[in-house]
Amino acid sequence: MTVRLLPAVTAASLALTVLGTGCSAPAGATAPAGSGGTIAAVGAENQYASVISSVGGKFVRASAIESNPNTDPHTFEASASVAQEVSRARLIVQNGLGYDSFMGKIESAAPSAGRKVIVAQQLLGLPDSTPNPHLWYRPATMPAVARAVAGALARIQPAHAGYFRARAAAFTRSLQPWYRAIATFKAAYPGTPAATTEPVGDYLLQAAGAHNLTPYAFQADIMNGVDPAPQYVSLQNSLLARHQVKVFLYNQQVTDSLTNALLATAHRYGVPVVGVYETMPAGYHYQSWMLAETRALQRAVASRVSTPKLAA
Repeated sequence: MTVRLLPAVTAASLALTVLGTGCSAPAGATAPAGSGGTIAAVGAENQYASVISSVGGKFVRASAIESNPNTDPHTFEASASVAQEVSRARLIVQNGLGYDSFMGKIESAAPSAGRKVIVAQQLLGLPDSTPNPHLWYRPATMPAVARAVAGALARIQPAHAGYFRARAAAFTRSLQPWYRAIATFKAAYPGTPAATTEPVGDYLLQAAGAHNLTPYAFQADIMNGVDPAPQYVSLQNSLLARHQVKVFLYNQQVTDSLTNALLATAHRYGVPVVGVYETMPAGYHYQSWMLAETRALQRAVASRVSTPKLAA
């Protein structure tokens, strides 16, 4: 395999209607922030834009830089239109851990003393050496992001601080169905053996008490577009062919000849598959997306039902 390169995004690819709890925001629209104005905000990935929209409500207009479920976020290339979008924002939320490093470059090129930048990695106190950057699958991530967003918005518009904090608290409460689904799975199917192509859903598997038998070195190679060692490929095939795992999670957003072959092997031997995503699929907000992935995991293990792709 080779590293996959994508063309620079265009202004059209920035278009996104951000789904939030009880509110929505037109894509890419911005306005100056004042005591009664609309705060222009950007999420590097659309799951972060979803949280911004949920917390900011009517006082925030959020857009996302990465939102296309058919592209590989790891190979994203920023364009001039993306730089304009970022430079206008009063609030930015990004993942960190090198996942969206292009954001830091754009922010440095267009500095702003009034801009608030929230980095999920920093909120969680994670070192740069943390191997898995897919932090949105960690149950503790987005409540921390929501609180930070509320605090940042309150500093931009102090008159609405109570509104922002109340919505952040409501957002965290809205995650309870997801947390209950995780707890239910963990209690019913402790130590479930699983296999994966990449570490996209690893944090979810860990929270659910599952045991990922795929070596991390294999996952990291696939994530980084590197040919895995032959012994790891052989092990993956063996896990599926010998029914040593109950479920196979694969990155539905990024596939290649090897991952497609593994997917075919899973189908051949009746191992249920669950597609996981790096950016939020259309038709979801963050809460419903995480709940849908967890329910798909449970269907796979409890009823041997595959969910290769989440329905819109």
